[in-house]
Amino acid sequence: MDPYENYEPPLRPDPDPQPADPLQPDTRPQRAVRSAAPQPAPARREAPPITSRDVVGHAALESTHAALQPPRRKRGCLSSRLLIFIIVALAAYFLTPLPNNLLIMGIDRTPDGSDIGRSDTMILVSTRPLEGRIEMLSIPRDLWVPIPGYGENRINAAHAFGEGAGAGGGPRLALETIRSNFRINVNHYLRIRLAGFPAVVDALGGVSITLDAPTAGLPAGTHHLDGTQALAFVRDRSGDDFFRMAHGQLFIVAVGKKMLNPLEWLHIPGALVALSDAVDTNLPMWLWPRYGFVFLRAIVFDSMHAVTLPREAVTPWVTSNGAQVLLPNWNLILPLLQEMFGIF
Repeated sequence: MDPYENYEPPLRPDPDPQPADPLQPDTRPQRAVRSAAPQPAPARREAPPITSRDVVGHAALESTHAALQPPRRKRGCLSSRLLIFIIVALAAYFLTPLPNNLLIMGIDRTPDGSDIGRSDTMILVSTRPLEGRIEMLSIPRDLWVPIPGYGENRINAAHAFGEGAGAGGGPRLALETIRSNFRINVNHYLRIRLAGFPAVVDALGGVSITLDAPTAGLPAGTHHLDGTQALAFVRDRSGDDFFRMAHGQLFIVAVGKKMLNPLEWLHIPGALVALSDAVDTNLPMWLWPRYGFVFLRAIVFDSMHAVTLPREAVTPWVTSNGAQVLLPNWNLILPLLQEMFGIF
């Protein structure tokens, strides 16, 4: 067989091809294009069936993965718990029903450079935080009682004896005298030097008092006192010692009511500076807000119970040296202390 029997020479390209007319059909021979035969699609592999072992293994893997992940913090929950903790802590601090007792002393006419003087003003104060109540008991300065280590004398002499034995000993001996005679657990004191009292009142812009009856040379009505006038009022001795004690309590309440007015708060910084020169105390600073909160509540809700020892609770007496003093009638005093301070 001749191999070139059916041979066809390739077509030569036109040396000068003419652009095809889009309106004329193309008469040039077309080379047949062989279409590739369709290939069959690959067979799909079927997944093996899922067994219970696979399910258990997958669950174990997920639990292990979750355990390795760091725990997510719930910020909102932590913030709420912190807020609740702060509220509970503040409530416990301000409202814990434990009474706090304080001895206020006013020291008058001390030698220059020392605090050796008698405590002519002595007020026992007990705060009741839960009830928002304050108990105040004024003690007569002429009360004749045993002073530890010094025998019987006026109760106001305890401070002078203790301070004479050593600086700072006056408040300690005064507190010990109160504890041994009145059976009240009191460990804190606030000592006011009356010489610096006018400066404190002036720094407050004066204090207004209201009198129901004439006393201390003032008629009934409202009076605005400056520092000098206020000192004369609390020191007045035109009546007996019971009137003077009532004046001191009235003035303390008047100062508290003055501080309720926000406009008066501008005087507080100057008053604190004056107080630093006239007052010293062993009351811890962490208790100051607690005392202040109870004091304001007692002023607002009129729950400040201020009393003096009743006249029938003492008996006037003259010592062998001619001193006029007051003998305590403990059968009348102790029930009053039980009612006010809860002693047993």
